[in-house]
Amino acid sequence: MQDVIQWLLRGDPSIVYITKRDILEIESKDDKARIGKNGWCAEYIKNQNSDGSWAKGFYQPKWTSTHYTLLELKNLCYKKNDISVQKEIKRIINEESGQDGGINPARTVMESDVCVSGMVLNYASYFKANEQLLKPIVDFILDQNMNDGGYNCNLNRYGATHSSMHSTISVIEGFQSYEKEGYKYRIDKIKESVIKSMEFLLIHSLFRSSKTREIIDDKFLRMTYPFRWKYTVVRALNYFVDVNFDYDTRMHEAIEYIVKKRTKDGFWKLQTSFPGHEYFKMEEGGQPSRMMTYLCMKILKKYPIEST
Repeated sequence: MQDVIQWLLRGDPSIVYITKRDILEIESKDDKARIGKNGWCAEYIKNQNSDGSWAKGFYQPKWTSTHYTLLELKNLCYKKNDISVQKEIKRIINEESGQDGGINPARTVMESDVCVSGMVLNYASYFKANEQLLKPIVDFILDQNMNDGGYNCNLNRYGATHSSMHSTISVIEGFQSYEKEGYKYRIDKIKESVIKSMEFLLIHSLFRSSKTREIIDDKFLRMTYPFRWKYTVVRALNYFVDVNFDYDTRMHEAIEYIVKKRTKDGFWKLQTSFPGHEYFKMEEGGQPSRMMTYLCMKILKKYPIEST
C-alpha cells in the first residue's frame, strides 16, 4: 500500500492534495495552494475565454463547455475565490435559468433540467455563489422530487414515472455541496430529500433493478473518470463516503466489485472515458489511474471489505 501511496503523491497537484486529505488524513494548505498553478486545473484555466466562459458557452460542446469545466474544477478542488469563475457562475444563473427557476441548457423546451440544475448547484455552492441566486434552483429541484425518492430530468418534460440514477446522483451531490458550504435556505427539506434519494440508490444495490435484480446498465460498473453526468457505482460510493454514511449491507456487491477490479500491484485501471470533446486527457484508458486508485482506496478505507 505504501508504494501505491507514494505513486499517488507523485501525481497531479489535485491528486496529491486529496490523497493526503482523504487517505492519509493530512490537511495540507501548501499542497492545496499548488492546485491551479500547474497540472489539470491549470490546463482548464488556460483554456478559459476572455469573457470568462469556456468553448462555445454554457453547455456546448460536451465536455469542453463552461458547465462541465466548472464541474471538474470543483471536483479537483480548484480555489474557491477565483473572481473570474465566480462572475461566470453568476452570469450562468442569470442567463441560463428557466421560468421555473431551474437551469435550462436547451432553448427548444420550456422546462428546466433537474440533472443540470443539480450539477450547477454543486459547483455554484462550492464557489460561494450568493444564496439569493441559489434559492430558485433549490426550489425547482425540490419540486422535482419523485415518489420513489429520487429524481429524473424527464419528469417535468415527458412525465417519467421512475427516478434516474444519473439525475439522482447529480442532485444529491449538489445538495451535499450546498450543505457543506453552509447554505441554510430550505435545508431541512433538502435533508429529507437526500435521505429518500439515498434510499432509492440503496434499494437498487447501487446498480441493480429493484424488481428483477438484473444489472440496470453495464456502464454503471465502468471504472472511468471524469464522471460528467454519468452515474457509476464508484461515483455513488464516493458520495456515500463524502457524507459519512454508515455501511449498509446493500452496498456489499458494489464494494466487492471494486475490490475485484484492483490489480495485483494494488492499482485500479481506467476504462475508456465517455466520448466527447476534451481539452486534454487526464489519464490513459487501460492504464493504472491515479484518480481511480484514489477514489477506490477512499471507498475501501471507509467500507473495508472485511465489514461486508
